[in-house]
Amino acid sequence: MTMITRLSPLLLAGLLGLSQPSPAAEQERVNTLSQFSDLQPSDWAYQALSNLIEHYGCVAGYPNGNFSGTQALSRYEAAALLNTCLDRITEVTDQLKRLTKEFERELAVLRGRVDALDAKVGVLEASQFSTTTKLSGLAVFVVGGNQFYGNAQSRNVSRCPETLDVEKQNDDPQFLQYGIEQSRRCFGAASFNYELELYSDTSFSGKDLLRLVMRTGNFTLSSNSFGGPFPAPTHLSQLEVAFQEIGKPNEISIDRLFYQFPAGDFTVSLGGRIGQDDMLAIWPSVYPSQTVLDVTSVNGAPEAYNKNLGTGAGLWWQKDGWSVSANYVADRGGLGDPAMGGIATAGSGGTGTVQVGYGRDRFGLAAIYSLLQNQTPWIGYSTNFVTESQLQHPGTTSAYGLSGYWVPAQDGWIPSVSAGFGLNTTTYAADVERDGLAKNSRSWTVGLQWTNAFVQGNSAGMAVGQATYATSLYGDLGANDANYVWEWWYAFQVSDNLAVTPALFYLSRPQGANTPSGESFNQLGALVKTTFRF
Repeated sequence: MTMITRLSPLLLAGLLGLSQPSPAAEQERVNTLSQFSDLQPSDWAYQALSNLIEHYGCVAGYPNGNFSGTQALSRYEAAALLNTCLDRITEVTDQLKRLTKEFERELAVLRGRVDALDAKVGVLEASQFSTTTKLSGLAVFVVGGNQFYGNAQSRNVSRCPETLDVEKQNDDPQFLQYGIEQSRRCFGAASFNYELELYSDTSFSGKDLLRLVMRTGNFTLSSNSFGGPFPAPTHLSQLEVAFQEIGKPNEISIDRLFYQFPAGDFTVSLGGRIGQDDMLAIWPSVYPSQTVLDVTSVNGAPEAYNKNLGTGAGLWWQKDGWSVSANYVADRGGLGDPAMGGIATAGSGGTGTVQVGYGRDRFGLAAIYSLLQNQTPWIGYSTNFVTESQLQHPGTTSAYGLSGYWVPAQDGWIPSVSAGFGLNTTTYAADVERDGLAKNSRSWTVGLQWTNAFVQGNSAGMAVGQATYATSLYGDLGANDANYVWEWWYAFQVSDNLAVTPALFYLSRPQGANTPSGESFNQLGALVKTTFRF
């Protein structure tokens, strides 16, 4: 008898997954390896033998109860071994055939459904816009109201803003000086407003971004103190979430449409509807996670971080925390009349911005310079006195800002701190420059924010500062334009996608120098903001 002297049954079990005793063996087929007294779990083919018993039941040993894994295997023994296991496999195959025959109709139906799904998937893949388009959204409900205090009397205004003569407003800068009773009558009611934003982000290479933002809301700009900017008694009470196309509540509009792509260490941005803030490599603030007033969300320098929106392009470089950004935005860049719009014309409503910054997870700092064309509707938040000066007279404003943030290593009683300071100089065209117009102005803000405040997931914050106010006027005149802004809020994070934020804010002198000496005008607002993310 020819013997396989180097191949043991244990080794054959490991290589073929098979084992069988000699033809003379009379022992019954085993059900567990524990029946073999000479097998140990430490043997190198133990798991293979265990799998054979579990799946095929074709492992057996010798009559003496041993498996004899190191004993030589004859060709006869190998043939018997293979025959037994093949019989078991044939039994399993016959069972599968009977089941297949029994469920032939059901399997045919399933096969047809799978084929139909494959066809639909093919159609979708052929007609899809991009494999990496993501749609997300934000819906905000705001319930709240305002109260006005002081002894300032109504001047020049006898009707509410929706009935005011627009031409008379333009001819008389002082026409919209609200007193307390006028403000209460026109803006004192509690209101329920909403805003909706839909984001479509597409990438064609995995590194670029095509962003489309659609937006709608009903924060009526002419008669809602939360909506601003004019002709409300002050636009400093405008909420960051407030949106409505002018004169068109509840209409969906394109708020953003731009494309960004990398070019080496640089990122290039361009679009027909793009914001200054979309083209900055660093936003030097961690305040707030839940916004309230818009004026407290612009890094203490509302003129420099003016959020101008229109036709624009920009470039930023970012490496090892350092960044440099430069961009240009023309509010009316889509118009062909150079007196009314265009790119880099007298009527474009343009802003040019340069920013240098350094940022990490726990701290950051940025310096910024912006050159603004006066009469640009996106000029940053300021007292009515400064805003009227800049908006109604041709010229330019140079705006400088320095802002930064710090975040504690652990959550607790120590809040994150975000602070910023802005300094501005306005120059008017020679034919309109006159004594009494704002020349120099400044602003600042400090924001504190507590993460996991009292309850895990909730947050709280407060901010204090001065919106842009005039510090000197042309004609070497002094300015009595100072004002203060306060806000407090607490965000209940109901779930990852739902937050409820009650808030208060106080404006000490929002009309600035338009409030005559000896008179006072201040505003207190209260609201509950519910934010849904999807």
